[in-house]
Amino acid sequence: MNPFPAESGVFAGRETRPLLPLAAYRAAIALDEPFRPTTAPATAGRLDAHVRRALRLLSTDAAVSRLGLQADSLRDVAGMDAVAARKVLRALLTIRDPGALPEGVDEAVDAVLGAERLSRPTVSVERLPTIEEEFPGSVFPAARHTVLWRGDLTVLAADAVVNAANSALLGCFRPLHPCIDNALHNAAGPRLRDDCHTIMTLQGMSEPTGTAKITRGYHLPAPYVLHTVGPVVDILPRADDARALASSYQACLNLAAEVDPIRTVAFCAVSTGVFGYPRSEAASVALRTVTDWLEAHPGRFDRIVFAVFGEDDELAYRQALGEGAGP
Repeated sequence: MNPFPAESGVFAGRETRPLLPLAAYRAAIALDEPFRPTTAPATAGRLDAHVRRALRLLSTDAAVSRLGLQADSLRDVAGMDAVAARKVLRALLTIRDPGALPEGVDEAVDAVLGAERLSRPTVSVERLPTIEEEFPGSVFPAARHTVLWRGDLTVLAADAVVNAANSALLGCFRPLHPCIDNALHNAAGPRLRDDCHTIMTLQGMSEPTGTAKITRGYHLPAPYVLHTVGPVVDILPRADDARALASSYQACLNLAAEVDPIRTVAFCAVSTGVFGYPRSEAASVALRTVTDWLEAHPGRFDRIVFAVFGEDDELAYRQALGEGAGP
């Protein structure tokens, strides 16, 4: 029997509809196969050429009209500067529906995303100080095995990173929107959306709040991405909201534990962006939930990272740690 069952589908005292277990989609998305790009990363001198090639090949895609562009404007991109061309490509891939890309686009996009990954500094989880090291004398129970880190989750080399998804689980379709969902999909590439679409088609229903799914990470430094839907909070969180948020953290850890190579997991601040969960309350839920899980499953993970992007998020965690953040 698996000691780490996947999504239970239960929180806040009510049972959700049955969910799709990992075994039902693992092979469909080739989760256990290493990602092999179709081509090598572009050299610095050839990066712009690959961007423009991708735009020309995408000129007849339905996403072009949705972006308010004309196909002719992408067939002849000589007058567009390199920065603008890259923004247009990102926007096209952001609003594009899942599905096979026109012939040749995979290679061009792989060359671009591979080059961009190499151009960004990669941060190793193993080199980050633990909470015990960063906060001497901390009474946080899981201080030896957890990390508080402020930075860009798309450059973190954890075994798995957590994406704050919406119930469609297909990523953010708003071009250049500054949410973590958009950032992770943009850095990973369009295969991430395709995998999520495969999972959701098999599931046949929207992803409930407090559950999780897993895919490969593709062009991210993290080989896996955990997608979870946190609660939406309008004003102040209720007890049900806190249980739903805790369920998101639990579901991610349960699911990650089913994938043997995963030893480190990095959480974003689930639900604290456009979903409106107050940062300080969310930090306390996250710290308490992860502590409880690690105590119940000693030795399963080497490190859990609480990754924050903004100053307010970091302050919320620091304050929660200062108050003890114990169970």
